[in-house]
Amino acid sequence: MPYTILMVAPTSFFADYGAHVRIWEEIKALQKLGHRLVLTTYHNGDDMPGIDIRRSWDIPWIKRAMVGSSRHKIYLDAALSWRSLRAALQVRPTIIHAHLHEGALIGAVLKRILRVPLVFDYQGSMTSEMIDHGFITSTNLLYAPLTRMERFINRQADAVVTSTYNAAALLRRDNAVDTRRLHTVIDSVNTDRFRPFDGSPEWEAQRRQLRDQLGIPQNRRIVVYLGLLAPYQGTQVLLQAARRLAPRMPDVHFLIMGYPDPASYRAYAESLGIGDWVTLPGRILYKDAHSYLALGDVAVAPKMSLTEGSGKISNYMAMGLPVVTFNSPVSREILGDIGIYAEMGDADDLADKLQQALEDRALARRVGATGRARAIADFSWERAAKQLDAIYARLFDRSARRHTHSHDPQRCDPQPATEKSLEQEA
Repeated sequence: MPYTILMVAPTSFFADYGAHVRIWEEIKALQKLGHRLVLTTYHNGDDMPGIDIRRSWDIPWIKRAMVGSSRHKIYLDAALSWRSLRAALQVRPTIIHAHLHEGALIGAVLKRILRVPLVFDYQGSMTSEMIDHGFITSTNLLYAPLTRMERFINRQADAVVTSTYNAAALLRRDNAVDTRRLHTVIDSVNTDRFRPFDGSPEWEAQRRQLRDQLGIPQNRRIVVYLGLLAPYQGTQVLLQAARRLAPRMPDVHFLIMGYPDPASYRAYAESLGIGDWVTLPGRILYKDAHSYLALGDVAVAPKMSLTEGSGKISNYMAMGLPVVTFNSPVSREILGDIGIYAEMGDADDLADKLQQALEDRALARRVGATGRARAIADFSWERAAKQLDAIYARLFDRSARRHTHSHDPQRCDPQPATEKSLEQEA
C-alpha cells in the first residue's frame, strides 16, 4: 500500500555528494512505488525536480552547504525541528524516515506526537564523524556525553537502516541497537546513467571536449576521484601518492573532483611539485558525474573513515572502472575480490597499486567488467526501494496492531509475543 512518508534530512540538500545522492535516489525509487514523500531540510541547497521540499527558516549568514560537524548545526537543527513539526501536522505522515543522528532525534519527538513508526537511515557513527572532521577528539570532555547521546538516539527508532553490513556489525558488536530493529540497505547506483564508455563517436567527442575544458592533455592516463575533499576522505594521502607516481609515470593525471575548498588542495599539489599532473575542478553536479567519471582509466577511493559508507565505489563499479582503495571493511564489503587494495593510509602503497591498475590492462578490464556486472545485479535503487518498502509495511502493520489493541478493552496481554526480525520477515 502507498504511504505518506516524512523524510527529515538535517543537511543542505541537495549538494552533490554521497549522503545526498542516497537521499535523492531513495526518494525517486520510493515515489515509483507509489509513496508520497515530503522532505524537510535546511534552508540552503539545490531544489530537485519532483520532490516536495519544505525548508527551514532562512539563515542569511549561512550560504555554503553544511558538510560534517559544525556549531552552526545547533540552531540549524532547531529551525529544522520546527519546520518538521509543521510539515508533520500538515501532511500527517504514515512513516517518518530520518537521516543522520540529528534527524533521528527530531524524528523521535515527532514519532511520539504523531504515534507513527520511525525509520533511522544510519550513515555512520555520529561521534566517529565528529572525530573524522576534527570537531572533537576521543579525549575531549564532550566525547563521553556525546557517545551516550548517540546510543540514546540509536534506540529511539523502530528500525535502523544501515548503508553497509559493516556498520550493522559495529552496531551489533556495541549492543547499540536491538538486532530485531537492525537492517541493511546497501548504497546503490543508477546503472543506466553510470555506464562504461561505449566507444561511440558521440561519447568520444564529449570526452575530448571535457578534457579540453579541464586542461588535461589528450595523451594522459587519468585517475579519477569524485567525492568530498577532506583529510578523512584521504585527499592529502592521494596527493602524496600522486607525487610518488608522477615521476615514474609522466603520462598519468589525477582528476580529483569535489569540494569543499579545492583551492587549498590545489595549493598543496603545487607545494608537492605536481601541479601539472593534478586537476581539481571543484564541485561536479550529480547529473554530470557520469560524464566526468568516463574520462577515467582507473578510479580511486582513499577514504580513511572506518564507520561511514562509500557510495562512490558503486558508481565507479557501474562505470566499469577498476577501483583502487584502502583495505577497509567497507571497501571489502562492496568490492570483494575485485578491489585493488592498498594498506590503509599508506601513500607509497597507494601509488604502487594505482600503477598496477594503470599498467596491467588485462587486470583492469577483468575487474572493471566484473564490477559492472555486480553493480547491475546487486546495487540497483529499485531493489533498495523494495527493501525499504518491506520494512515500512512491517512497521505499519505492527503500529496498526498496537493501536488496535490499545483501544480493545477486552485485551490485556501483559507480555506481548516476541517479534521476529523485520529483516527475516521481509
